[in-house]
Amino acid sequence: MRERVHGQLALVPQFCAHEHARELAEINCILDECPQLEALVQRDLLRGGVAPNRGRPGLTAQQVLRATVLKQMKGYSYEELAFHLTDSQSYRAFCRFDVVGPALKRSTLQENVARISPATWERLNAIVVAHACATGVETGQKVRIDCTPVEANIHEPSDSSLLWDVVRVLERLLEQASKVVRVSRLDQGKRAKHLSIAILRAPSAARRRPLYIELLRVTARVSRYAQRAANTLVRRGGTAARTLRARIARAIELGERVMDQTRRRVLLGESVPASDKIVSIFEPHTGIVVKSRDEVIYGHKVCLNVGASGLVLDCAVHQGNPADVTLAVGTIERHRAAFGAGPEQAVFDGAFASRANLDAIKALDVRDVVFTKGQGLRTHEMARSAWIYRALRRFRAGVEGCISFLKRCFGLDRCTWKGFGSFVAYVQASTLSANLLVLARHRMA
Repeated sequence: MRERVHGQLALVPQFCAHEHARELAEINCILDECPQLEALVQRDLLRGGVAPNRGRPGLTAQQVLRATVLKQMKGYSYEELAFHLTDSQSYRAFCRFDVVGPALKRSTLQENVARISPATWERLNAIVVAHACATGVETGQKVRIDCTPVEANIHEPSDSSLLWDVVRVLERLLEQASKVVRVSRLDQGKRAKHLSIAILRAPSAARRRPLYIELLRVTARVSRYAQRAANTLVRRGGTAARTLRARIARAIELGERVMDQTRRRVLLGESVPASDKIVSIFEPHTGIVVKSRDEVIYGHKVCLNVGASGLVLDCAVHQGNPADVTLAVGTIERHRAAFGAGPEQAVFDGAFASRANLDAIKALDVRDVVFTKGQGLRTHEMARSAWIYRALRRFRAGVEGCISFLKRCFGLDRCTWKGFGSFVAYVQASTLSANLLVLARHRMA
């Protein structure tokens, strides 16, 4: 059984007298004023033909939404979230749980949150922003736009560590396959691990080269074992065998890409383009984002559109490492699609600046388009006066504080959910949680 909200709780817990509890109570009021949020979550929870009026009672859409907001706001793991929802009176009041209800399980929370799609999270955030505009907190007429990288949940990649990852994943899958079909192989896990460590300790490229050749040979051997096991699983038949074969085939495919880029980089001395590289076999969607000459982030670039109230009006996750200058016009077009009109004033970081961007954004009825570094553009071309130009430059500086707030308090520095779709959902869920807290503080003030 899956309800949107509980009609009546048995014993209703109360918020305690604390500043954080007062913020939660205000967010609670905001969510109550936007019942369409729970309707969208309910639709995702029932996706796949789940009957809402059959089976044991599950978490309501209201509870799932509020628990996710709380998780992103406090940076809890699912284990910690389950404990605090069981232990805290204010958290149970916020998430609409009975006082004497049963303890929640980590797996239950994780399964329910994972059912909410990235598109739904984006739509939820748009509804909250629209509510802020309707209540006069935000107008959408003055925006500041900047990009920031968000890390994926992977280790620092190297050719040797990636090859070792391929071997140990394939060995684990072969061990599972051996319980279903007969698998003929020699365990190469320890050999690959020793070679990987030896490569890290080697003092020079000349000493590393033969070790890489041997590690590539070991990886290719394990890949052949896995391919033979996959072929045997085809003849076996059955759902479990097909699922295992698909996982093995995927691991082999990623392993081939890792071996290819290692041969090109280490043995042939090629400079492999970032778009051709794979930096993790566990999160193969991960891109290489060059933040500065000395800092490289493995994850995705996120473009944020922040209003004068501090609310994130729009958030877009981009694959690869697109240049900021290519994102400026698209961000304003997304704003027009959401608000029905472009902002009156928009200010960008200097990396977005170009004559083409200035002309294109002005054509979208934006009166003042300011880049903090003009790149040859004159002040009177960007803004109506020098005073407005200086004011908008000062206004743009506030976006750095908004980004820091998202990273420090809402986990936007590193995504811990698996897969690109989940990466986008994580970013949107963090943004929604931050917007609800900012909106609540505006109302409390």
